[in-house]
Amino acid sequence: MDTKILIAIPSRYASTRFPGKPLAKIAGKEMLLRVWENAIKAADGAEDVRVIVTSEDDRIENFCKDKEIDFVRTSDTCKTGTDRVQEAISKLGITPSFVINLQGDNPMCPPWFIADMIAAYKSDNQVQVVTPVTRLSWAELDALREAKKVTPFSGTTAIIGKDMNALWFSKNIIPAIRKEKELREAAAASGDNLSPIFRHIGLYGYALEALKAFANLPEGEYEKLEGLEQLRFIENGYRVRVVVVDYKGYGSMSGIDSPEDVKRAEELFAKHGEF
Repeated sequence: MDTKILIAIPSRYASTRFPGKPLAKIAGKEMLLRVWENAIKAADGAEDVRVIVTSEDDRIENFCKDKEIDFVRTSDTCKTGTDRVQEAISKLGITPSFVINLQGDNPMCPPWFIADMIAAYKSDNQVQVVTPVTRLSWAELDALREAKKVTPFSGTTAIIGKDMNALWFSKNIIPAIRKEKELREAAAASGDNLSPIFRHIGLYGYALEALKAFANLPEGEYEKLEGLEQLRFIENGYRVRVVVVDYKGYGSMSGIDSPEDVKRAEELFAKHGEF
């Protein structure tokens, strides 16, 4: 198969807060298997898309063999998931033009988010980096503001240019909103009830050259201040294409970091069903 697009799932067995979490079961199915199945659904049988899992751990390798999941063994010296993905590509000896880094602890990522990213790349081969955002309702914006009173660095927002490239990302809620009351009333009257705020979803696709360059780019000053790696690209002149995605009524949730998160994920599956 000519792999033009690679969906790589880096997966670490060790976790300080949740050891063995890739193989923890969520509603009877291992988390890693759920992530794999979501990626396969996103690829939707496309001949130019390949999905792999990559890890340094014997238990994950054996699990993948048992489930007939395409697996690439990588070293235990990889510091980040991005490093692991790059090593996997090198070991495979392939040169995909576009790579999606899908974290193995994110089983609640809807397959259509990944598919939308692939579509964005295929529609413009000049794309360097792709990442999704979702537009917040006013109620969701209110909830984010409340959450930031307790955990100010939870939740990232984005400003988008007319060309659909990101202008900036921040842990602050941007942009500031003047005349908010009037905007809320206008939104309610129109029936859409959407705020002007976009929340970033931590999922990335890279042109291969941008992925290779990332590790060699200097850490940005604003990247350090905000703690946001994607600012390294913007500070170094790379274009970050934004894709606006919709949860389609499905409850939103980020990655699994603790056993308590498993419970939350199971509640979402019970409420909404499988993807």
